[in-house]
Amino acid sequence: MPPLPSPSLHYPLDALNYRRRCTCSVSIGSIPLGSEYPLRIQTMANVSTPDTEAGIAQTERAARAGADYMRFTAQGVREAECLKTIRAALNEKGYTIPLVADIHFNPQAAYEALKHVEKVRINPGNFADRKGEWSGESISDADFARGEERVEQLFGDFLQEAKRLKRAIRLGINHGSLSERMLRRYGDTPEGMVESCLEYLRVARSLHFEDIVISMKSSNVQVMTQAVRLLVERMDEMGVHYPLHIGVTEAGEGEDGRIKSAVGIGSLLTDGLGDTLRVSLSEAPEAELPVARLLVEHIAERAVAPQLSPLSPLPYRAQILPRNASSIAGQLYGANLLPSVLIVGKDDGSPKLSLAGGDKLSTSRESLDLSTLPAILVETESFSREKAEAMDLAHQPNRLLILSASGANRIGLWRRTIALLAEMEVTSPIAFEAQFAPHESLEKVQIAAATDLGTLLLEGAGSAIMLTAPHLPLASLQALALGILQATRLRFSHTEYISCPGCGRTLYNLEGTIARIKKATSHLPNLKIGIMGCIVNGPGEMADADYGYVGGAPHKIDLYKGQKCMRRGIAEGDAVEALIALIRENGDWVDPEDEKSREMAENK
Repeated sequence: MPPLPSPSLHYPLDALNYRRRCTCSVSIGSIPLGSEYPLRIQTMANVSTPDTEAGIAQTERAARAGADYMRFTAQGVREAECLKTIRAALNEKGYTIPLVADIHFNPQAAYEALKHVEKVRINPGNFADRKGEWSGESISDADFARGEERVEQLFGDFLQEAKRLKRAIRLGINHGSLSERMLRRYGDTPEGMVESCLEYLRVARSLHFEDIVISMKSSNVQVMTQAVRLLVERMDEMGVHYPLHIGVTEAGEGEDGRIKSAVGIGSLLTDGLGDTLRVSLSEAPEAELPVARLLVEHIAERAVAPQLSPLSPLPYRAQILPRNASSIAGQLYGANLLPSVLIVGKDDGSPKLSLAGGDKLSTSRESLDLSTLPAILVETESFSREKAEAMDLAHQPNRLLILSASGANRIGLWRRTIALLAEMEVTSPIAFEAQFAPHESLEKVQIAAATDLGTLLLEGAGSAIMLTAPHLPLASLQALALGILQATRLRFSHTEYISCPGCGRTLYNLEGTIARIKKATSHLPNLKIGIMGCIVNGPGEMADADYGYVGGAPHKIDLYKGQKCMRRGIAEGDAVEALIALIRENGDWVDPEDEKSREMAENK
């Protein structure tokens, strides 16, 4: 069905300055959502929903920690009915935090949840379509249209009930759980995610249902950000302006989970996209909230930073300055070569990671000795066309240009400089230097650096990144820089764990299992391992993982090699050893002692 006409509200991106995308307001209990309101933060319970006492206690902690919304899984009608008890108990205790029900596969559970909570999230990948319904590699137009008609009927009836009860709906599209119908038509792509969303939006618009929030999530940051940006383009063409929920699903835990979330969420927020966010960590729900607040604070600081004017009539856009290959001091930079990291920090004796290529660590800019690199330092805040001409930048392709920036709007300073360099046809490889003040904590630096550097790297700019924070440990800054490169999928330096945050569907002890798997496999830097609590999004979200550990039944584990299930129903107590055995069988295992010897040889 064609989209209904609506007022045009196109959002032009200001690449240099923060400008939030205008979105409509959606009523969600006592906390409305949209661009006229602050960025909202949410989290999700990781306890079984029928354990209502645990759910109530977890919600209380989350509310006190600053969560605006709390989500619960409701995989069946019984679980959805439990939300009534949770809602009533919270009301009695004076907690008005809106609750969100998370629904997969079961429309009847969604109908039940509508009675008790302020918002219901459904997944277009499995709300109306059924797994195994479509055979073959492709799908006919007639079969695709038949699927559309079923969506129109089932989702349309559901929206009528939501409208009657005055509930909000989130269309939660997950890269890992697109319907087979969409996969056969569009493939496992950002376009497939967008089309899955638009199909449901057309139904909503035909019924004049406006209380809709949209999310586009993936464990792959590149896919997630591409999908969100493509969706915004399509919505702008349609003249619609629904609010967006932003998040990187299955981000993991610890430092890597925080960095990966900041790269994905932060790169979108910094361009004004997003009205609510969740940092999905494999940790307690309340542990997600400080990270989310740091993200919001960083974006708020950029929003009030002094406005920048362009240095060039050439507008900034992604890929404006390609990574050209150059030979510098015996090292190659640019093109598709692995980006390097340059670090200025404090040497507190902590062990450093292996150096590679053009990596350099030092305790000061001076001792880094940029003259031997050789490099040209460009202070972006005071940069101009006249200075670029005086430095003869257009004729020095074998010098590394270090674009130095500090403050809340590094992204604007870098983008402004890149546009001028592109206009002047400068082909030197670029390094982005992020400087940090002595009062900035490691946690703040992690979020700010991942947001700012990740944004430019995802746009195809830069051949190296540089962190300058002399008050922070060198080892911590090096790990941060390598984590940013890994999150942007430009350079892999350590084992990557794609792990879900856990919810009421989790079928085993998630946090303990992650710790055991990391202890056993963290010396395997070339592997990606998925650790999933259940099969709902598990196999899909770990699509590019080398190995997968997935809850198949209560305390039973299925093991994957790529997308193929290799072992089913392994007892939880035996599953980690079985995973190691599977890695050995496929020739990807290296004993820790052998890996250590290899690293020592490389560092000589």
